[in-house]
Amino acid sequence: MRQTQSTGPFGADLNLLLALDVLLEEQSVQGAARRLHLSEPAMSRTLGRIRKALGDPVLVRAGRRMVPTPRALALRAEVSAVVERARALFAAAGDGDLREVERTFTILGPDLIAAAQGPALFARAAAEAPGIRIRFLGESHVDAPFLREGTADLEVGVLDTVAPEVHRETLYRDRMLGVVRAGHPLLEGELTPRRFATAADHLIVSRRGRLHGPVDTALAELGLRRRVVGSVGTFAASLFAIRNTDLVGLVSAWSGWLAESLGLAVFEVPLDLPALPLGLAWHPRHDADPAHTWLRGVVRDQLAEWAAAHGDRGGEGPAG
Repeated sequence: MRQTQSTGPFGADLNLLLALDVLLEEQSVQGAARRLHLSEPAMSRTLGRIRKALGDPVLVRAGRRMVPTPRALALRAEVSAVVERARALFAAAGDGDLREVERTFTILGPDLIAAAQGPALFARAAAEAPGIRIRFLGESHVDAPFLREGTADLEVGVLDTVAPEVHRETLYRDRMLGVVRAGHPLLEGELTPRRFATAADHLIVSRRGRLHGPVDTALAELGLRRRVVGSVGTFAASLFAIRNTDLVGLVSAWSGWLAESLGLAVFEVPLDLPALPLGLAWHPRHDADPAHTWLRGVVRDQLAEWAAAHGDRGGEGPAG
């Protein structure tokens, strides 16, 4: 019987695909060599084989680091999907012991997610899957298909992913609270919408740098306007700015603990603001991956526990 020949550039060498997947994730020959338990010269030779097979440099030097070429970025999601399907196939045939898995997962979300969930997640990984590394990636100021491209494995937070194939799971509906420094004049007396809008200047949190948000829409419906003096990219940055000024900011009820830990005061906003759907999103290529299933389960459990423990802060509770 004549042997069937593969027409792809990698032939039947799954090891090259695995190496390419790790190289694109690490963007470093040294890091990839460490992950694959190879010497750096061996990893460099493997990269040379990949470059020859693809007819593309794959990784190029940019200052002191290496960055993927456009061709490599275009292939990243497909390569990751093939490698994950292979892992799932062999895991299904074996015992699926997570303690034997060596992976790096990237979680995309706001910095408050990393602050609140990071410690417990790192502890769970150390106890149950010590070969799994977890990398938190901050939200970008631009919208990009991070899950589709494989830049991130899981999105956690207020979901705004619009790709139709992406799985979304809402776990908790949160809402916004006002936040000011301790002793702020706004905390004294009745807080009406007009006083909230005009008694002090406001600071917005926007990863895109916007100076308008749902609060402004709600105020406009009442014929009111507030004075927004600027915006910052993360809630954590806003809290430090608010702590040393008379600015008024916002924080989600779910994460009000961080404001209070900095000595700030949170209060009810006298406006009808939309709920914030907190949850998970991932690409369907991860559905059958045991390690990713473990990651989703751990994050899901931790978010549920956190929501239950902090439900007195005004959140609407688990999503139905």
